Amino acid sequence: MHLIGIGGSGMSGLARMIRSRGGLVSGSDQEPSDTTRALEREGIHVTFEQSRGVLPERCDLVIASAAIRPSHPEMASASARGLPTMMYAEALGRCMQGRTGACVAGTHGKSTTTAMLGTALVDAGLDPTVIVGATSPQLELGALHVGAREARGERAPATSVGFRLGNERIPKGPLAGSPGIVVAESCEYERSFHNYFPVVACISSVEADHLDCYGTLDAVVESFHEFATHLPPASAGGRLLIAHDGAHRREVTAGVECEVHTIGYSPEADWRVRYEPRTRSVELVHRQRMVAAWTMTLAGAHNAINAASALVLAHWLGADLGRASDSLSKFRGIDRRMHLLGERPVAGGVVRVFDDYGHHPTEVDVTLRAFREAERPQERGGRLICVFQPHQHSRTRHLLEEFAGSFSQADVVIVPEIYFVRDSEEERQRVSSKDLVDRLREKGVNAMHLDPFERIVRELHAMCRAGDLVVSMGAGPVWQVARQYLDAK
Repeated sequence: MHLIGIGGSGMSGLARMIRSRGGLVSGSDQEPSDTTRALEREGIHVTFEQSRGVLPERCDLVIASAAIRPSHPEMASASARGLPTMMYAEALGRCMQGRTGACVAGTHGKSTTTAMLGTALVDAGLDPTVIVGATSPQLELGALHVGAREARGERAPATSVGFRLGNERIPKGPLAGSPGIVVAESCEYERSFHNYFPVVACISSVEADHLDCYGTLDAVVESFHEFATHLPPASAGGRLLIAHDGAHRREVTAGVECEVHTIGYSPEADWRVRYEPRTRSVELVHRQRMVAAWTMTLAGAHNAINAASALVLAHWLGADLGRASDSLSKFRGIDRRMHLLGERPVAGGVVRVFDDYGHHPTEVDVTLRAFREAERPQERGGRLICVFQPHQHSRTRHLLEEFAGSFSQADVVIVPEIYFVRDSEEERQRVSSKDLVDRLREKGVNAMHLDPFERIVRELHAMCRAGDLVVSMGAGPVWQVARQYLDAK
């Protein structure tokens, strides 16, 4: 089979999963990358001439990433040859069948929670297969194993991964001998997660997003409800963990046959989370009894909830609570999530430079609050400077007012052009970065529109002073701004 867009985090993991089960796999992508080079070292042939539309002579199935359209040259070739085609989510759902599936869904926190869960299961000795749309240096071996190696003065793994291949059977614990665990980040875009059939799942939040394909919040809620119905009945082990607040839980869980538990900071939640920002200590309470406590490496109340959700799912899958919570205390996060890139020397000190993937108003707000809480630039005479690149014109237009209210924790906001992806040219004309900057200024935020990236880098050189914190934020290539600022002579 042939995978179009094989260099993506999810697609590359899918390719490895299929190959491990005896499939003959090839793939294509736009250009070489560390991921494609790794696939080639493993014996998977990858090409980079997609515009030619040439598929392998021996090919009985074509799998395309979510970004691939029917008009893509290789998809057109598949159609001309009468080859069956399948999207990534459908193929992953097929691979999940016959396994103990665990899905992590929600508007926010999917990648982090998935990586946390996978890492905790590794440390608990349950050897899961994990596929996540981001990369982590601890996912392959586990946070505790990596930490132990570092404590002995040994080198930790230098490579971040978004996939690990696990055992075909659960090796230990209450579910020992059951089909192996497959942990999958489960995205709602284009209703992709309707292709999955997990045994356990969590839903972290349900908010208006991807309105280019849903249109309304009601449609988003209905889609999450449909996802929840894919869990098996409680009598067959089906369990859903859903946020007590912010997930429309009554509508999402109405009529489902699985067992439903809630999680959150509310005393009424089935699994109650307590978090102390200064110390980053987390406690998990179930039925009036504290069942786990640990101290986070990561900052932010949102990460405490992510970790607690991962712990509950790990427990349901047979992990020892103590071992799993120890793992979470050593978990350092995933790439592009509050990711420290380095420090740049300036007169009198340094500027700390971070990168983050946040591209929804809620993500922007909680992340900036976490930076303010963890880094406290104001206590060293610095400012929090955010370079935010909006992702998609449709998202920016639909959520413009929400975006305008999400930057209250930033001292300076710099906005380049909106990252143009998926939207139509007509949609592109309906909103601009200047519209967002105008709304931010109306709310008293020091905001400016600058483009291209090189101009932003020059501005950062001119304005940054000792004690400042700079964060590039967005799902597009805005990380290049932070890297260029750090690397410039």
